[in-house]
Amino acid sequence: MARTITVAAAQTDAVLSEDMRPGVREACRMVEQAARQGADVICFSELFLTPFFPNRLTQEFSQFFIELSDPVAAPLIDLAREREIALVFPFGERAGRYFYNSAAVFDRAGRHLGTYRKTHIPAILPSQLKGGTGSYEKFYFTPGTALSVFELDGVKIGIQICYDRKFPEGSRALALQGAQVLLMPICAASYGETKLRDNTWELPLQARAYENGVFVVGVNRCGNENGRNHIGKSLVVNPVGAEIVAMASTDTPEVVVATLDLADVERAQTSLPWWRDRRPDLYGGLAAG
Repeated sequence: MARTITVAAAQTDAVLSEDMRPGVREACRMVEQAARQGADVICFSELFLTPFFPNRLTQEFSQFFIELSDPVAAPLIDLAREREIALVFPFGERAGRYFYNSAAVFDRAGRHLGTYRKTHIPAILPSQLKGGTGSYEKFYFTPGTALSVFELDGVKIGIQICYDRKFPEGSRALALQGAQVLLMPICAASYGETKLRDNTWELPLQARAYENGVFVVGVNRCGNENGRNHIGKSLVVNPVGAEIVAMASTDTPEVVVATLDLADVERAQTSLPWWRDRRPDLYGGLAAG
């Protein structure tokens, strides 16, 4: 079993065009950089190839969704395989008549291990978010129905997408399946309350790491996109003490690379043995709806 894994968090820029090809070219550049820095896996931010279209309502949205077989994705998937780096590819997924906010997982040989579909779908009106543009994700996305763990080079990886990070149950379910690292593609923006947003950006990621004894990698977008000022600050949280061990140094596109020592997962879960002391017999109400 692998004792370390080197992860690359690809902090991508705001997207102002509906053409995905420029984003694919920039993503390929980031894969090259991550490979030079010895990364075993690279993860991109939520819906990184398109504008964050769910902040508005429109009947014309099919251009934001693709199938994995779409030629536009091929250069990135192929390059990751050639550079022998595993890839977590967040995208708007078209599956028959359904649309999902998804992240496909490829191993370093380019094999598609599976696709995680975002399970918690928000709906926030502009009036509910001071200075914000709102989120109409429920209008676009069908919720996913599975919390899966993927194995990359002997390391067990779980995926949570953006809003998912605010629900501890999902991360705990993945940890109970043996996940050692949670990769979280995110598209988080600030609307003027910078200090508050900074706190609410870091705290859920640190909490998920600490309470489960796992590494958490938050991969965010940066730049201004029609009023959405993405905060960047992609980061890596160690489970021991919930310490932030790596963070983007700028609010511009950047690849954050960190080597994770999986012994820290064992240390964290030994010092806080939640798996031993939990009381599922009392938690039935959590699943009652």
